[in-house]
Amino acid sequence: SLIFLAGLSFLICFFLTPLVRNTLNRAGVQDRPDKDRKFHERPIPRLGGVPIVVSMALSLAIFAFVPFSGADAFRGQWPVLMRLLPGAVLVFLIGVADDVFGLRAWQKLGGEVAAALWLYWQGIRITDVLGVGPANAHWFSLPVTVLWLVGCANAFNLIDGMDGLASGVGFFATCTMLVAALLNEPVAVLGILTAPLAGALLAFLRFNFNPASMFLGDSGSLTIGFLLGCYGLLWSQKSITLLGMTAPLLALAFPILEAGISISRRFLRGDSIFAPDRGHIHYRLVEKGFTPRNAVLLIYVVTSIFAAVSLLAFQPGFRHPALVILLFCAASWLGIQHLGYAEFTEARKIILSGTVRQLIASQTKLRSYRYALERAASLDECWALTVEAM
Repeated sequence: SLIFLAGLSFLICFFLTPLVRNTLNRAGVQDRPDKDRKFHERPIPRLGGVPIVVSMALSLAIFAFVPFSGADAFRGQWPVLMRLLPGAVLVFLIGVADDVFGLRAWQKLGGEVAAALWLYWQGIRITDVLGVGPANAHWFSLPVTVLWLVGCANAFNLIDGMDGLASGVGFFATCTMLVAALLNEPVAVLGILTAPLAGALLAFLRFNFNPASMFLGDSGSLTIGFLLGCYGLLWSQKSITLLGMTAPLLALAFPILEAGISISRRFLRGDSIFAPDRGHIHYRLVEKGFTPRNAVLLIYVVTSIFAAVSLLAFQPGFRHPALVILLFCAASWLGIQHLGYAEFTEARKIILSGTVRQLIASQTKLRSYRYALERAASLDECWALTVEAM
């Protein structure tokens, strides 16, 4: 059943993508080079999410009518798909609108939050936080679930800056969740939902890998990230605790890490977290001497390693997910240091040199001085306080 789903989605996407690409070229819906962050030599269409989503939808629709045992299981899981579908469609339409007309950051974010809230309302959520049951954890469950889904969507949007990067990382993450579904149950709903996405992404890579003839665009990157965030919740549905989310976190490690680094760098510089720049990991690798193709391949290798570790952490007999997280954090820290981000270097220097403590001490003394002046009864007392403060 899963082979049929993945193969059918692959074939539909493989033949549909060039048709969509040629149509967009004629319509002029293209991503044009600007010699700042976009260095492709010619305008390239950017609505890659359309053939991917259409391929998934068609393959699932056809699969519902084939005489396979997996199709019976799929029809039995129809309510799960109906809970997922409105949120995913909303994110996809937001991406399409941004690719065609251009949306502001707050407009996209508002739509993504609305989609995440829909899924939370439908019961696809992080329900158990550090042993606190769902009846008492809504104050934490709601923001964490929304942050996870919106974060995954935007994380893939952030890494979609080099040919084949977001689609390839998405393919490896999807395959990881597909293997996890097979290890759990042969026809689990997670496997039925991930198989067509894996097939479509593999076919799309034929046109998206360097040199690309079609880009994912927001319609592709936002949708892939949002779907994988949803699949991550389904993956750990039976034990969604902070540690139970270890496997999905590792499967999506690279885009999540990239998003965290980008937000931290922009915060330290005082820039808007939505401001584009050329400080992403893939750009840093190119500055270190890698060709764009080799940089993407290296990220594929790193993503595969984390995917394998996430499958290990998912096994019921594995008792040390916290240790895996610690090792992942240590390895990530070493990798970030090697990339040489100036923002983190300067922040570390300021913290280690005691500058932060000096600033806090100075502000505390100034506050005490001001408070004492406000309570002074005479000009002579004000003068004495001033001399003491100086």
